[in-house]
Amino acid sequence: MNGNNVDIDWESARLANQENWEDRVPVHEEAYGLDAFDDPAHLSDVVRDDLDAMKSFLPSGSLFGLDLCHLQCHIGTDTVSLARAGATVTGVDFSPSALRAADQLAARLGIDATWVETDVLDARAAVDGDFDVVYTSIGTITWLSDLNRWAAQIVALLRPGGMFFIRDGHPALYALDENAVELTTRYSYFATGHAQQWDDDSTYVGEGRLAHTRTYEWPHPLSEILGALLRAGLRLIHFDEGRTLPWRFSDRMVEVPGGYAWPDAERDKLPCTYTIIARRD
Repeated sequence: MNGNNVDIDWESARLANQENWEDRVPVHEEAYGLDAFDDPAHLSDVVRDDLDAMKSFLPSGSLFGLDLCHLQCHIGTDTVSLARAGATVTGVDFSPSALRAADQLAARLGIDATWVETDVLDARAAVDGDFDVVYTSIGTITWLSDLNRWAAQIVALLRPGGMFFIRDGHPALYALDENAVELTTRYSYFATGHAQQWDDDSTYVGEGRLAHTRTYEWPHPLSEILGALLRAGLRLIHFDEGRTLPWRFSDRMVEVPGGYAWPDAERDKLPCTYTIIARRD
């Protein structure tokens, strides 16, 4: 059954997840609306929202002139959007097909970007240089088993004074039964030491089917996420929770400006996302 806890080593889980994300690339290239980027002013909805959240904490209120490392960048739509917002960008991902698609998109748009193929948990060893901003957003850390190692990569990539930004699906949301007729907890909120196993031949956007259907994810409560960042030496400067998502987590969600949300009667009962901004002193 989907969401069951299983014992699996990191390398086996990583390989299964990589095969699944390789399959997603052509589906997402069709579904992400890449033609919209032919407009030089176009930014992804994710980045447009994230820029609003981070601008108050940037040196000049913008990304202009800053070096930015985007962890788990996938096919690069958010990365090229960050470049259009003024950053010099490096995108990191473990999917070679995703990085080829990202490179092709950036080249077509005339955007300079560096792409690095590596696991995010090994990012510091694979990426050259250091950065003013390390960024990751939407659908990222549930794919990682070890948040202490993740946070160590972030700190090592940041320059002193640099900023880390994450917006992601809320762990309380991920604990819900997405098929229930009301808000009902089904899955673990807290880490259990086990991965959750999933089998699904679809993806969160697009109509194509995936050949490699099995994936593994890890629940991480907010206490674990914040604790990993603080233990690594970052200083928390902003925390927020949101009511909307950029993808439809459940068929019961309704479309709203900028994404999807629970119906009005449930919207204030549970957060859909969290945002953390932290600084390396």
